[in-house]
Amino acid sequence: MASQEIETLASALARLPGLGPRSARRAVLWLVKNREAALPALLEALDAVSQTLVECSNCGNVDTRDPCGICADPRRDERAICVVEDVADVWALDRARLFQGRYHVLGGRLSALDGVGPEDLAIPSLLSRVENGAVDEVVLAMNATLEGQTTAHYVAERLEPHNVRITQLAHGLPVGGELDYLDEGTLAQALRARRPLD
Repeated sequence: MASQEIETLASALARLPGLGPRSARRAVLWLVKNREAALPALLEALDAVSQTLVECSNCGNVDTRDPCGICADPRRDERAICVVEDVADVWALDRARLFQGRYHVLGGRLSALDGVGPEDLAIPSLLSRVENGAVDEVVLAMNATLEGQTTAHYVAERLEPHNVRITQLAHGLPVGGELDYLDEGTLAQALRARRPLD
């Protein structure tokens, strides 16, 4: 039986996304076995992030500086804004290095069940960015869920009075996906988004 301190650490790690109790215990065991090399570096990294972590006042991304590295990058196309639900979506899209514009984090999605309304999202700051900047295109990159699509439609309605092109990520068949393994919603979206063969 481990000490209370070790159990507390394992419980804290188990609350992280993607780590259950067993994975957390394995991580703690690894940290214990490699404590001379791993623990000081981990503690230093956690402390540094804890001291410097800020939310970007421009887009809502999380970074150690304000404006964030993406907003401060002069090579980014400021005429294109990709709107996402969460910071994790920014990081996932930017990791692919396919979008060269800027981002805007809404901070969630509309959900009547969870009590999240338009006033809970960063929609006014998005509208302000569109009004104040030379934005040509807004890409709505919401998740392909009912709430995500509801949010995308609401944001598109709010952007409609502005002279900006509104686009949305394509949804449908994943690369390498087999039809008999896909759900009806994915198949329906793929059929609706079909295009001519080049």
